[in-house]
Parts: sequence; C-alpha cells; structure tokens
Amino acid sequence: MILNKEAFVGRILNWYGHSKRDLPWRNTKDPYIIWLSEIILQQTRVAQGLPYFEKFLEKYPDVQSFATAPLDEILRMWQGLGYYSRARNMHICANQIVHNYNGEFPANSVELAKLKGIGSYTAAAIASFAFDEPVAVVDGNVFRVLSRHFGISEDINSSLGKKQFQALANTLIAKENPGEYNQAIMEFGALQCVPINPDCNACPLRDGCFAYATNMVGELPIKVNKTKIKERFFIYGHVTCGDYLVMKQRGEGDIWQGLHDFPLVETALLPQREWIESHVFGELREFGTLVVEDERHWFKHILTHQRIFASFVRFEVSDVGFPALKNWTEQNGFKLVHVDQLESLGKPRLLLKYLNGEK
Repeated sequence: MILNKEAFVGRILNWYGHSKRDLPWRNTKDPYIIWLSEIILQQTRVAQGLPYFEKFLEKYPDVQSFATAPLDEILRMWQGLGYYSRARNMHICANQIVHNYNGEFPANSVELAKLKGIGSYTAAAIASFAFDEPVAVVDGNVFRVLSRHFGISEDINSSLGKKQFQALANTLIAKENPGEYNQAIMEFGALQCVPINPDCNACPLRDGCFAYATNMVGELPIKVNKTKIKERFFIYGHVTCGDYLVMKQRGEGDIWQGLHDFPLVETALLPQREWIESHVFGELREFGTLVVEDERHWFKHILTHQRIFASFVRFEVSDVGFPALKNWTEQNGFKLVHVDQLESLGKPRLLLKYLNGEK
C-alpha cells in the first residue's frame, strides 16, 4: 500500500537527517548563495559543480560584485562547466536584481520567476530555501521518486505530466520548514532512489513503493525523448605568427556564445583530408605555410542536442607575413591574440582539449 502523505514526508525527512551530504549552500538562508549553487548545479553533478561554486563565491561574494563583473571574466571562470548560457543569464539576472530590486532578491517564487534564467524549479528552490515559502520543487530527482512511489506513468517531458507531478508535489510540501523537505526529497532521489540499480532493500519507502511492488523500478519514470541529435563537422584553422595566433569571439545564435575559438569552416559531412588541404582557408596559403600532419585527429564533443566533430588545420605565418595576416584578420572579423592573453579568454572545452594535447 502506498504510504500516506504524513508517512511519506516523515520517512524522507528522517532519512535526510542522517544521510544528507554536508554542502555549503545548505547552511545558509542567503538567496544569493542559494541562487549561485542552483544555477551552477543545473545539468551538472555536485562533484563537478562544487569547485566552481567555491571559486565564484570567493570572487563574487554578493550579487552586486557579480553584476558589475565583466561578462568575459565570468565566461572565463565558467570555462569547462558547459551550458554557457547559464553564465550569461546569471549576469543579466544579477543586474536585474541590482537595478530593479535594489540589490535584494525577491522573496517569493512568482517574482523570482520573472528574472532571467530562473524557471519555476529554481524560483521554488530559492523561495523555499531562503524564504520558507511552501512551494514544491520538481526536478529530475523528484520526478523519479514520485513516479516510482506513487506509480505515475505519465511522460515527465509532456505538459500534462509536468502539471500532474507539480500538483502531487504541492500536496506533499510541508508547511513547516518547506525548504528542508524540498532539499530532502531531491537528496533522496540523488543518493537513494537513483536512476539505475537503486538499493531498494535499504529504502525507507520500500514497503509503500508502487514500482518496487510491481517490479517497475527500471521502467519509471517514463521519459519520451523526442529530440533529434544533430551532427556537425568543424574544420578549425590554428593560425600562428610568432607569439600571436588568430582568434574569434563567437556571436549570438549558436553554441558557445561569447567564448573564443579559432576561425572555422563548417561542413555538412565528414570531409576528406585532400578536401581540407585544398579548400579550407585557401587565402592563407598566399602568405602562410600549411602544416601537414601525418594523421589528422578528430575531436568529438557531445552537447545535449548536438555532436560536434572537429579537426584542426595548422598554418604558420612568418614574421614577414605578419602585416598581411593582420589585414586578413581585420577583414574577416577576427583578432590577433598574444599567447600571454590566451589564458584570460573564455574558450570552449573542445578547444581546450586541442590546446592541451588531449585525445
């Protein structure tokens, strides 16, 4: 028999009391710190996100310092974390709070959801953790716990499914210490009711779990993935002249907005080596030397909806060709960057792998 509300909530809170991880954002009511942690941990494991959280909090201890920081600096610090739109949205959000709310986070989920990059989940998290608003959070972990325990087979990606889960979660939210309950059920999903091979024998909800009783733990929750994965092929030009190399800052409308990488040509299909050597950046051959490698390595980078395959073509320009190279970069919207400046620029993880010699 499925547990009643009081038993369900009580057992999760009891489990949380002795099983929770000691994480820094759980020991505060400061909405800025909570906001910082929630955004960093979107699509990111705690082990990966924690060092970034600590680094950002040290550099920007409050929302005012975050808002006034240069975006390029924030993107550089975000480097390697992925989903860079989060960093750009955070910068906009911080400025909204400073200029529209006198530097204070709104104290309720409705106002919080109006801010850039804060959806219903994050708004509920900040409102309940920082301001004790009794509003339920529903993330992937909560979907999983509720689906398995209560036997909900609605697709969690569908609008109907999201409404159904949110309605159920709202009936369970504790009026006293709602933030602790929200933390508890998310932690329960993260540590106990995990996606694959959960330890059901040690689960305090086992005797009331629909999925356990019906042998459907591996089938729930239902998630229909309708997203088609797109493959893209990038041919980068790694152009150097002494201590300078050619870089470009990526614009709007595509991945890695605001980050720096090399000039590139994108092809629809995987090109042959001969095509690369004869067609890519042909004008550079007038004043540069193509460095032909014995083996061309393709770097693979996985994004949520895309698979990127990238290869790098090296060009070396002599000191004599520097004026022509400088003119070429200006005409094509690129820029010459000294090697000493390279570290300070935000770069995609794909480019970092190449520069670091990773395979």
